[in-house]
Amino acid sequence: MRQLKIVDLLRPHWKALALGFLAVIGESATDLLQPWPLKIVFDNVLKSRSLHGHGWLNHLVLSTVGNDSLAILRFAAIAALAIAVAGAICSYTEKYLTTSIGQWVMHDLRLMLYSHVQRLSLSYHDHKQTGDLISRVTGDIDAIQSFIASGLLGVLINSLTLVGMPIVMFYINWRFTMIALSVAPVLFAVVYSYTRRIKKASREVRKKEGEIVSVIQEVLTSIRVVKAFAREDYEQRRLEEESLESVEMALHARSLKAKLSPLVEIIVAVGTSMVLWFGAHMVLSGDLSAGSLIVFIFYLGMMYKPMQELSKMTDAYAKAAVGYERIREVLETRRDVRDLPGARLAPPFKGRIEFEKVSFSYEPNRPVLRDISLRIEPGHVAALVGPTGAGKTSIISLIPRFYDPDSGQVKIDGRDIRRFTQQSLRRQISLVLQETLLFHAPVWNNIAYGKPGATRSEILRAAELANAHEFIEKMPEGYNTIIGERGVTLSGGQRQRIAIARAVIRNTPILILDEPSTGLDAGAEKVVFDALNRLMEGRTSIVIAHRLSTIRRADVIFVVKDGTIVERGRHEDLLKSRGLYSELYELQFCETEDTQHAS
Repeated sequence: MRQLKIVDLLRPHWKALALGFLAVIGESATDLLQPWPLKIVFDNVLKSRSLHGHGWLNHLVLSTVGNDSLAILRFAAIAALAIAVAGAICSYTEKYLTTSIGQWVMHDLRLMLYSHVQRLSLSYHDHKQTGDLISRVTGDIDAIQSFIASGLLGVLINSLTLVGMPIVMFYINWRFTMIALSVAPVLFAVVYSYTRRIKKASREVRKKEGEIVSVIQEVLTSIRVVKAFAREDYEQRRLEEESLESVEMALHARSLKAKLSPLVEIIVAVGTSMVLWFGAHMVLSGDLSAGSLIVFIFYLGMMYKPMQELSKMTDAYAKAAVGYERIREVLETRRDVRDLPGARLAPPFKGRIEFEKVSFSYEPNRPVLRDISLRIEPGHVAALVGPTGAGKTSIISLIPRFYDPDSGQVKIDGRDIRRFTQQSLRRQISLVLQETLLFHAPVWNNIAYGKPGATRSEILRAAELANAHEFIEKMPEGYNTIIGERGVTLSGGQRQRIAIARAVIRNTPILILDEPSTGLDAGAEKVVFDALNRLMEGRTSIVIAHRLSTIRRADVIFVVKDGTIVERGRHEDLLKSRGLYSELYELQFCETEDTQHAS
């Protein structure tokens, strides 16, 4: 389990953050200095009040330019320009650095999340929607990046402004400052209340967006099924329903955001009106200079502006906060299957596989396997047969530790496989699955996926042993031909032979075959099994097959029913015992004869 902390993500970029912090201080300082040249002009050049005896700024101006009005005006103009230029430089530096940091944090966070998702146990992926995970890796991370780029130091600027300006205002006139700040508590209360509501609404919107991505991903990856059953209209309606719900949630969130800004503006207007009313009276009575009133009004606007900005940033903050929660939820998910403390690299296997009283369930109190015990000798071929849903695939899934048993032990060469690291265990096991998944990549890349860094000669040899070389050479660009996503541009037999080549190139001591001939015609099945026979030579092989004719030569056959092994032995012995295997064989034999007579 991993604890995700923003500080950990920002720590590698502390130098850029420190420089950005200095830029923020500079930007805040220029914000504080902006109205003072105007005050100098009003109080001296326009003769609202003499400069003599009124603070450090007045002494600075007098000592620098003297009492000449034009000189003071020139000083004020140059000061205003210098303040603006310094503010622009600081602002550019801050925005450039925060944008850069945001991009790198997004990169680091994406890699961290993607790595963790890949290493989560299959039981997690069995229950999690793929589209929702995609949404977290993309949209949620992007929300955090946007907030870091536009809001992280922006919040600091606004906070410094909110602290700095009241201090200067108190320095000028504390009574007037109290009047000006009288609306601040109401403003903070409104912003705080709406921020919480907006965050909650944004969380619901992000959740619904993840569900929409899941629907789209599910349909696009199953588009052939959708078209085969003419369900385009149904899928359109399903997405429409999800999208309408998303629109309603988004409009609710947008309504909250839309209400906040006008409320803040009204409260700010009330505060500004009070300042104008009382400030004008104080100027007329001689208690305040016109320049000081200008500074107050300017500061008041600039002080309310951070509050308004903070209210507007609630959207970005809410999205980032929700994204952070959703990402942390994944990163803090415990792996059901993980390397135990002290796990070691697996030594080269001979291939003896043992199950000792193994029980397993995907859901609590719903066992799939019950007290399974079996033994497969090195170099032998073992077959698992039985009705659909008997637990055959669950048995083979425990060998590479896709799942861990609830009780009992799975051993290889006499050692519990949990004593080995997962990667070193799986490097010595090759799988040819029922559903052959190929990547949108060149043919050679799909074959070499089983052995990164394989040479061209190794790839060619693997293809030849898998009976795939001939049809690959006839493809438009041979081994460089790009395969369609999930291998849809190839026939079932071709996909399976490339999968076999992928297993061949690994050259592992243990081989697992899960329904390798499902969906193939007789001709394709023969070619595939010719390749499989070569692949199984000298290896401990476990085969799951419904067609019993394909496993007659197995050294041992395990008959599985309702999660238990009810029979075991060789083909001939099991036929003589007249048990479940014999029934399955006779039923399939009769179906084959009927099919031949019908043809």
